[in-house]
Amino acid sequence: MTSFIYRVGRMIIVTLVATVVLVAGTWTYFDVALPRVPAFTAYAGRVATTSGTNWLLVGSDSREGLTQQQEQQLDTGDTADASGGRTDAIMLLHIPPDRGKPTLVSLPRDSLVAIHGYGPNKLNASYSFGGPTLLSRTVEQLTGLHIDHYLEVGFGGFAGVVDAVGGVRICLPAAIHDRNIDLDLPAGCQVLDGAHSLKYMRTRDTFAAGDLQREQNQRQFLMALVAECASRSVLLDPIKFVPMVLSLSRTVQISDGDRLYDLVQLGDLMHAAAGGGLATTNVPIGGSENLPDVGSVLLWDNKKASALFAGLH
Repeated sequence: MTSFIYRVGRMIIVTLVATVVLVAGTWTYFDVALPRVPAFTAYAGRVATTSGTNWLLVGSDSREGLTQQQEQQLDTGDTADASGGRTDAIMLLHIPPDRGKPTLVSLPRDSLVAIHGYGPNKLNASYSFGGPTLLSRTVEQLTGLHIDHYLEVGFGGFAGVVDAVGGVRICLPAAIHDRNIDLDLPAGCQVLDGAHSLKYMRTRDTFAAGDLQREQNQRQFLMALVAECASRSVLLDPIKFVPMVLSLSRTVQISDGDRLYDLVQLGDLMHAAAGGGLATTNVPIGGSENLPDVGSVLLWDNKKASALFAGLH
């Protein structure tokens, strides 16, 4: 009997040690595998660390890693269409220092802003001109907030993550029909796969409010996706979890100072906030204008925008 208990105990210990080694090895692998980019730069007058933690969340037009067949399936256009790099979605996530209710703010890509070294232009032009470092600098100078973390997802990565977790459930108050990107979604609740999710995030011409409505949809979908990624049904299911992490490691980019631990914390926070614990909003808009060499731009309501960001300090 003593010998049997000893053998069982030894098997349990060996199994526990093997599990710990496997988990630690998997964690290390994915931490190292995550693509990183220089997202921040020291510049004269850069705002010092502000209260809480701020993430710059970017959805880019990058087609990197997509085959021609995937580009056609996702209706992304080809690589030439996105030459120079563009951002399709720009959001600022502010997490209060007391882990209180976070705020997710959409920054319209067509906002007229001052870009260091280039003058007035659209916000997403800062990414085209200087990548993540110039975009983060532009956002910092616009908002007066110190950006601590950077996360970017490209076209292929977004669709891949959605498919890896088995799709994302959304509820639409009205049907959406966008012939430009071959999107037809009925009203009501439904689960979208990667291709349809990407089209849903991109559609804007069918809405009277255009980009502003699209940004609202993007915020809501982002919340639903992150909540799904951080759910037990995904985290405890290797069939979903491993493909999800593999997809993230191939197509998500974070700043060179970020770690996998930061992403896990972000996922935990967003999952906890999915039940209504997150404030979401657009930057207040005061009007629009058509400028030579720049095109149609959105003008912020500077007084209201300043008050919004002052409340996040």
